[in-house]
Amino acid sequence: MASLPAPISVAPSEPPRAGAIVLPVAIVAAAIVPFAIGSDYLFGAVLVPILILSLAGLGLNVLTGYAGQLSLGSAAFMAIGAFATYNIHLRVPGFSLLPAIVAGGFVAAAFGVLFGLPSLRVKGFYLIASTLAAQFFVPWLLSQYGWFTNGSASGVITAPPLTLAGFDLDNPAGRYAYTLGIVAVLTVLVRNLIDSPTGRAWMAVRDMDLAAAALGIPLGRAKLLAFAVSSFLLGIAGSLWAFTYLGTVEPAGFDLDRSFQILFVIILGGLGSIRGNFLGAAFVVLLPVALSVIGGAIVGSTLDPALLENAQKIVFGALIIFFLVAEPDGLTKLLGHALRTRSSWIGLTKPRQLEQP
Repeated sequence: MASLPAPISVAPSEPPRAGAIVLPVAIVAAAIVPFAIGSDYLFGAVLVPILILSLAGLGLNVLTGYAGQLSLGSAAFMAIGAFATYNIHLRVPGFSLLPAIVAGGFVAAAFGVLFGLPSLRVKGFYLIASTLAAQFFVPWLLSQYGWFTNGSASGVITAPPLTLAGFDLDNPAGRYAYTLGIVAVLTVLVRNLIDSPTGRAWMAVRDMDLAAAALGIPLGRAKLLAFAVSSFLLGIAGSLWAFTYLGTVEPAGFDLDRSFQILFVIILGGLGSIRGNFLGAAFVVLLPVALSVIGGAIVGSTLDPALLENAQKIVFGALIIFFLVAEPDGLTKLLGHALRTRSSWIGLTKPRQLEQP
């Protein structure tokens, strides 16, 4: 009787449950570590914008990274969420800020479905053009009619006092905790949604819509649901941007540059990755700080702010080209490769053994 062949050794890989524990560990760390070492500057100028841009990137990633629908109107839906939240909180009795933020997200979702209707007939660059129309139309509409800004002559809306269950959170640490709670809950919900049949339907539409239709997946419903979920997340991100980060905002603050910033977040972090949104947002927020520190160390305080801004644009452009050409999966892939390499060096990851029949 012939003996069985020897087992085959394959490349090291992460344990099957590794992905399931990363998110809870990250949330717990974000809730504990910053309060142990943080300062007002760290909370207000670094961590809060990273969280909000991560949520905005998550919204765009649902639409583009998972459902395969291209969009350049992210900032428009952020604006809808922010101004809807402001008016709901101002005009509807009994609505505190948190329910108003959720309601503003649903208003943004409704507009997302409206502007997503062209996706039923067009795709690619034509779909980008339709979402770009939203990007130009929404800020114009909000600045054209004073009702949206409660008659403000400057068109600026101001955040109400930030409280939750009677606790005053109107300070940098409180705003960070408030933002972290919302972002953590929504991230977990989206993670579960991606792992559900709905998420698998989105990925089937992304990979090959004709094959998805042949399998019985309703393309129109899947696409419009992706637009709705994406716009909901972007609307809540816009509310947080206005009320927990800036404190005041105007329609021009949600311009095309903001949409490109969110697009950079998902390209740098990695399309179709939950973790990549946080990595990309951290990179986008911290890169200008790093360039400012490096520039100041090289040339001193004589560094021209305009020169620094141009240098940031050059670096961003070069990185976008690099990631699109050399590493389309972004920082997520690079980080995963680095962690696997380090684990193999110190012997934490053992090759799996596959038995041949």
